Amino acid sequence: MNGAGSVKQAVGIVRCAAIALFALLAAACDRAVVLNPKGPIADAERGLLFDAFGVMMIVVVPVIVMTFIFAWRYRAGRNARYEPKWDSSFTVDTVVWAIPAVIVIAVAVLVWRSTHKLDPYRPIAANGPPVHIEVVAQDWKWLFIYPKQGVAAVNQMAIPAGRPVSLRITSDTVMNSFYVPALAGQIYAMAGMQTRLQLLADAPGKFVGRNTQYSGGGFSDQFFEVVATTPNDFEAWIARARQSTARLDRPTYARLAEKSRLNPVVYYSAVEPRLFEVIIEKYAGPHAHGAAAPARR
Repeated sequence: MNGAGSVKQAVGIVRCAAIALFALLAAACDRAVVLNPKGPIADAERGLLFDAFGVMMIVVVPVIVMTFIFAWRYRAGRNARYEPKWDSSFTVDTVVWAIPAVIVIAVAVLVWRSTHKLDPYRPIAANGPPVHIEVVAQDWKWLFIYPKQGVAAVNQMAIPAGRPVSLRITSDTVMNSFYVPALAGQIYAMAGMQTRLQLLADAPGKFVGRNTQYSGGGFSDQFFEVVATTPNDFEAWIARARQSTARLDRPTYARLAEKSRLNPVVYYSAVEPRLFEVIIEKYAGPHAHGAAAPARR
């Protein structure tokens, strides 16, 4: 118990030091979005990053310290005699086996807790029902369909701040990876399958999302904008999309799905019924949508 308490205390000290270090790095670099989360999911993932760093330091710090100690003690010209008496040493055996065992147990507990806590399919507990959005990865752009509101947008996803968002994600091309660093972790988008992701923005703001899985020549330009708004501004965004003259029927979608780069934001005032399911069935067949096991990361 004392040993476990000491390890826990050491992890806490190292974790605090890591937080201070990362905070300084984040202040010096505005691009460190992961260290400046804007939602509960991204905040929990940042905590997991610090915990993992603290566990690693239990191994790294002693090794670095012992390297300098050994180099000093057995340096040339000191005439130090090397006479280890380690055979059948209870102390050495305890250190060799106990410390790795404690580390393995700590990592196992950390992985178990974080895996369930950060399950991308797990709904976020919050006031109000979630906003459902269907996400389609294309070459090289993102399509966001709002099935309840009956609108869609290219390369822009509007969400109400403070309200959970439930995403269904697929791909109409090669494998992509959906990632909004300020709000949630990344998850794969695969043709013929759907994955899910839950996210929430704490306050209004604009965030950058992108594909993090190489998908061809336009990969470097495959960014999209996430706009977290007040509830009233979200309704205004929906109303603005409904005023668009463009309608996302199947011929329009076929043209949109063609390879293109640096696509501007485009709104659609109407969407073909079951378009998301049709895109999945295009690769998996008409009966595979409900039975396909969702792949997650």
